[in-house]
Amino acid sequence: FVLFLLSLISFSLLSRTTGYLVTYAGVRFPGAGDIPAGFDALSAIPGMVWAQMIATWALMEAANSNTPGELNGFKPEFPGDFRNGALDFGWDKLDDAAKKRKRSIELNNGRAAQMGILGLMVHEKLGNVADILP
Repeated sequence: FVLFLLSLISFSLLSRTTGYLVTYAGVRFPGAGDIPAGFDALSAIPGMVWAQMIATWALMEAANSNTPGELNGFKPEFPGDFRNGALDFGWDKLDDAAKKRKRSIELNNGRAAQMGILGLMVHEKLGNVADILP
């Protein structure tokens, strides 16, 4: 069980760190080779790409909003409950205390990943990313 939890935590942190490192190493999507890494990319992204990103974010927020009611016969238990009734993984068999504990663990793992990325962003602004990353 402990190995399972460690693998989940490490996957969560490493997947975000890997994305940062791959971008920092210069790997780019086709057609985006001239866009720099890090904060410098914000000013280099074309306006139409910003429009597409904002439209995508808006659609995602609208699709996952906290609208009351059922969707395809499934009623969410809490905000952020994106199960659709097809995948359960044993959630419905847990008691309320276990559900609260698992949700708290997931929130804390997300917060830890956000702090890791924030640390990388701070070091990029300080100019010493090359000192801490290979």
